[in-house]
Amino acid sequence: MAEVKKENKKAYNAASIQVLEGLEPVRKRPGMYIGGTGLTGLHHMIWEVVDNSVDEAMAGHATRCHVRILPDDTIEISDNGRGIPVDIHPKTKKSTLETVLTVLHAGGKFGGEDSGYKVSGGLHGVGVSVVNALSEWVKAEVRLDGKVWAQEFSCGKPTTKLKEVGKIKGGETGTTITFKPDRTIFSETTFSFDTIVKHLRNQAYLTKGIRIDIEDLRDVKTKKDIYKARRHSFYFDSGIVSFVKFINRGKEVKNIVPVYIDKQQDGVNVEVSMQYTNSFKERLHAFANNILNPEGGTHVAGFRAALTRCLNAYARTNGLLKEKDKNLSAEDMQEGLTCVISVKLPNPQFEGQTKEKLGNPEVKGIVQSVVTEELTEYLEKNPKDARAMIDKCLLTARARNAARAAKDAVLRKGALDGMTLPGKLADCTSRRAEDSELYIVEGDSAGGSAKQGRDRMFQAILPLRGKLVNVEKTSLDKIVKSDTLKPIIVAIGAGIGDTIDVSKLRYHKIIIMADADVDGSHIRTLLLTFFYRYFEELVRRGFIYIAQPPLYQIKKGKSVHYVYTDEQKEDLLKKLGVSEINENEDDQKATGIAIQRYKGLGEMNPEQLWETTMNPANRKMMQVTIEDAEAADHVFDLLMGSDVAPRKKFIQTYAKTVQNLDV
Repeated sequence: MAEVKKENKKAYNAASIQVLEGLEPVRKRPGMYIGGTGLTGLHHMIWEVVDNSVDEAMAGHATRCHVRILPDDTIEISDNGRGIPVDIHPKTKKSTLETVLTVLHAGGKFGGEDSGYKVSGGLHGVGVSVVNALSEWVKAEVRLDGKVWAQEFSCGKPTTKLKEVGKIKGGETGTTITFKPDRTIFSETTFSFDTIVKHLRNQAYLTKGIRIDIEDLRDVKTKKDIYKARRHSFYFDSGIVSFVKFINRGKEVKNIVPVYIDKQQDGVNVEVSMQYTNSFKERLHAFANNILNPEGGTHVAGFRAALTRCLNAYARTNGLLKEKDKNLSAEDMQEGLTCVISVKLPNPQFEGQTKEKLGNPEVKGIVQSVVTEELTEYLEKNPKDARAMIDKCLLTARARNAARAAKDAVLRKGALDGMTLPGKLADCTSRRAEDSELYIVEGDSAGGSAKQGRDRMFQAILPLRGKLVNVEKTSLDKIVKSDTLKPIIVAIGAGIGDTIDVSKLRYHKIIIMADADVDGSHIRTLLLTFFYRYFEELVRRGFIYIAQPPLYQIKKGKSVHYVYTDEQKEDLLKKLGVSEINENEDDQKATGIAIQRYKGLGEMNPEQLWETTMNPANRKMMQVTIEDAEAADHVFDLLMGSDVAPRKKFIQTYAKTVQNLDV
């Protein structure tokens, strides 16, 4: 037997254990605290500071929060709360302000009601200290007891001592935090005004009595440029009822009077507003202590149980469901439902620092009890609205049963045929979904080039033939029978709608590849509508992409360049020493430059298509995400729905801003 040699391993002892002090763990593993170092984590920095201002408002100590995006993407957040204390902290022997900004889990939210916070969003107590740790610099300013105090920090460490910098009159109090995200930590440091606006609007809906202002001053270089500032102000007396009405703007509503519930039980405040529309989608937004929970949690489970129980009981009692009829299911009640659920509780249990899901088990029973009692009363007092809600659910149930039968027939046929794939699909060799890509290509010509130019190992091609249906105006049973959409459903292999099973997905990149013209844009819009409506889970998880074919090929001598916009074309021509050129052949010959404008993918030979649009080393693709589901949903409804008047108004409003319009 051959001798087994022992590996020379390093000793494992006390010296092997790394101890990170202060805020070092945050800089070492930022994703653990803000969810990542991309755009989501970058914006989470703002949320952490704003949460503190909102907590002051919920505790009755603040009425205003002002967020400013300054030049160079510096953020300033100010409130008129009590102001962070500046006296010496008994444990750290430093000022309380410095303690809050430099020590994890140091905050006023662990001491119960004695701290002044019965409920709080930033309950982990890491918020502002994490922002400090992940910023190039932070300046904290506190207005308290007639004085203004300030201290500065860099990468989580103080660079100045706390000092008095001014005096104020009139008893004004509050805190201002200004920070510059660390470029060595974040992959992107450009803030999205629209993303911030959406979050702050939600906070104003959820917190009655607070005014939240947002200013974007990045384009304001001088006083003369002040008109370039973008501003929004939010203040809502009706709270989440206004939220529901905002989400449902432009839609046909079923119950004219939105359901509104606001009741406290066992120390938990439950606030719910809901309304049905003629939409095919559910729009449910759940919050705990004003923190969005995109994955729901126990409060959502309690609401769904109460909704199912109440609507079925009302339908039975009032003869809307006959004795032979089955009860409506929870999924029958989701279609067209717009609902905002907001609970406020002393000790929330979230999954992770980004608080995606609420886990408190007691909250389910509390929400179920409150909603059952209050919704039953609403239905009795509003019989016309109650009937409209039940009718919507009954219609959904009938349509769902019909669609399920048709859909199951499609999927069952695929399974019985040994997972027979569409005949026009040129599949890839790989069977590893994480390595495989599906190109959905417009037209036979482009499909032919794509099939010849692709890498067969991991790239599959599905050419589109026939007219794409507008899913906004088509029921699910017709969609699964569509000659154009059915092959996509079968090729993807993960089901459709509420039967999506991501584990059965055959490709982890589903790429829409259409011409760079108006017709191509129309096809992309139809396909995006299709994926958004019936494959939302795939969109949210980042499996849907849009290919970016070049608009021009520019040759000079033996060098070949591809550009994707007119601006890029002009910039390249300048670099090549040509200030102006048109597409006339004689003019191009005079300069030694040849320009080809691609009007369609079919104009490219397989080698060009591979080199420019399909080769992972060179290609440009856009990953489709849902940063603002409500706004995206509103645009889809507006542009693809059956109501003509809002669409006409939209076109009239934005017609003059359209670019790259081929006529």
